[in-house]
Amino acid sequence: EDQLVETGGGSVQAGGSLRLSCTAPRYTFASFSFGWLRQIPGKEREGVATIDSDGQTSYADSVKGRFTISKDNTKNILYLQMTNLKPEDTASYYCAADASLSSPLKSDYVPLFGYFGKGIQVTVSS
Repeated sequence: EDQLVETGGGSVQAGGSLRLSCTAPRYTFASFSFGWLRQIPGKEREGVATIDSDGQTSYADSVKGRFTISKDNTKNILYLQMTNLKPEDTASYYCAADASLSSPLKSDYVPLFGYFGKGIQVTVSS
């Protein structure tokens, strides 16, 4: 299907883990860059992590050391493994893809990506 679809969100207690998945169109995986973005109502969107076509990654300082972005090129799936979750990680998380932004990427670039999924909620309780 020609869209990005996120799964894996939900509710977890602080200190817990979740893994988000994003299914992407097959034609994107060879050359597109991917990322994750999150948004809290009333706040600006925040780029969380990026991974380019060569597998190079970048992270926002707020998640560095806790979140890991990865992709499975054989299944066309993007992942965001989130560990040691904090209440401030509560947000709607969006998968993103782009064909034109060049490396090296920064997590700040994710709001500029060309394609986004519909988002999925992650809630972390204290």
